[in-house]
Amino acid sequence: MTRAGGTVTIAHGGGVWSIRVPIPDNPLGYTLVHLLDTGRGPVLVDTGWDDPASWDTLVAGLAACGAEVGDVHGVLVTHHHPDHHGLSAKVREASGAWIAMHEADADVVRRTREHAPARWYGYMADKLAAAGAPAEHIAPLLAARDAGRTPRLPGLAPALPDRTIAPGELVPLAGRKLRAIWTPGHTPGHVCLHLEEEHPAGREGHGRLFSGDHLLPGITPHVGLYEDPDDATVTDPLGDYLDSLERVGRLGVAEVLPAHQHAFFEAQPRVRELLAHHEERLTHLLGLLGEPRTPWQLAERMEWNRPWADIPYGSRNIAVSEAEAHLRRLVKLGRAEAVAGSDPVMYVAYAA
Repeated sequence: MTRAGGTVTIAHGGGVWSIRVPIPDNPLGYTLVHLLDTGRGPVLVDTGWDDPASWDTLVAGLAACGAEVGDVHGVLVTHHHPDHHGLSAKVREASGAWIAMHEADADVVRRTREHAPARWYGYMADKLAAAGAPAEHIAPLLAARDAGRTPRLPGLAPALPDRTIAPGELVPLAGRKLRAIWTPGHTPGHVCLHLEEEHPAGREGHGRLFSGDHLLPGITPHVGLYEDPDDATVTDPLGDYLDSLERVGRLGVAEVLPAHQHAFFEAQPRVRELLAHHEERLTHLLGLLGEPRTPWQLAERMEWNRPWADIPYGSRNIAVSEAEAHLRRLVKLGRAEAVAGSDPVMYVAYAA
């Protein structure tokens, strides 16, 4: 690990580095932007949050790795969230680099750009009302929608990608063997990138995995409903995530290079922990459904990293979406059902 003017870079060996790019006012602290050296120049895995300090850190981090932002040949985006895709446009503007993303997340980017923020505020207000959120919680969203002018928010003007990352493909990078692994769940188009090369330290296992937010050493990634005003498809994000976890576990990688926290070696044990965590959560949720409850009422009673009363406004919206994703899974498994005619919708454990 090296520090230069507050910028932290980590050399992982074999032409791979990571740069800690800060996320302003966020408990995650930073995104680990990975640099992969190729025969055509550096390729970045994610870029970090669109913020002047974050940009300065990325530029300084590249310099600490012996590169300049103008040298960047391409950007591989694990998923569309602003702490991963935020600086992609600035990198492309400064270097002419291409930007690649899975088509499902590219669709989200296109639709996000096409609609004014007020439309998203209205959509979220409607979703929360249907989930049983109290009127006082929904009021700020409606006020923002009706104000006519809404602030520029992170992620509402993301860069359009130039290329598509296709599941299972070897990404065409000079001198490297990097395979795309589609891992939906955190987002519909999340990808991990499997560096199918011998570990530089000779560790046992099958290469290294750039895991984005899919597999983190000490955090359970958020899995909520895929929010899209134009798509009424009944998705199962948690089912997608659990299937993706098992697929990643079977890779048998020697090391995981995630987008947050730190690199780690114990991929398969961590996969088992996450699978067990979600099974315990589903069981707990089923116990709460001994009587009909709305998604909001369930979220209030679920276990989070702090009491419900201490959860900030925006995080409550995320919590409700996560509760709904777990409900979706229980319904699909035939273990819970919606109460006919309930408004807002209520769910109850299925009575066989």
